[in-house]
Amino acid sequence: MDQKDEKDINHKAGEDKGTHEEPKKKKKKDEIVDELNNVLQEKEEVIKTLQEKLLYLQADFDNFKKLKIKEKQDTLKFGNEVLIKELLPVLDNLERALDHSSKTKDFQGIHEGVKIVFNEFLKVLERAGVERVDALGKKFDPNFHEAFFQEEKENVEPDTVVSEMQKGYMLNGRLIRPSMVTISKKPEIQ
Repeated sequence: MDQKDEKDINHKAGEDKGTHEEPKKKKKKDEIVDELNNVLQEKEEVIKTLQEKLLYLQADFDNFKKLKIKEKQDTLKFGNEVLIKELLPVLDNLERALDHSSKTKDFQGIHEGVKIVFNEFLKVLERAGVERVDALGKKFDPNFHEAFFQEEKENVEPDTVVSEMQKGYMLNGRLIRPSMVTISKKPEIQ
């Protein structure tokens, strides 16, 4: 056997080996592709499930937002209901006092009746968290008082509230109207 014949035999053997290996490689590739397709299908199902859950959650959240908006509107609309219910008897008493005043000349009795209604009104406001600003005789405090006049006072410390034009009020610790006050100052030396 010459060298050429030997090469032909080796080449043929290599071809036979290659033809056997190609179907094996192709089979392995097909298996990998099938496996990847299965994994892909599983992932797509997971994504679909998650998308459905997300849609449900979005719908639930939208409903929750609508409910909260309605609750807020109701709170704004009817938030004063308790206070108004407590003020209605005060209004009733004022009507009775007006009715009584038109039938009598007993001004002392009318004055006493109005005073009772006034105190009742203040109690309702106190229960609602309203309190008066204490001003008279106190040192002027711009956080609670609004000075509209200065009056010379010899025996009073300067910047002391000596009279109140209009009462100040606080609601649950927050100032809603300052007291309008007159404050003292030292007399000018002549």
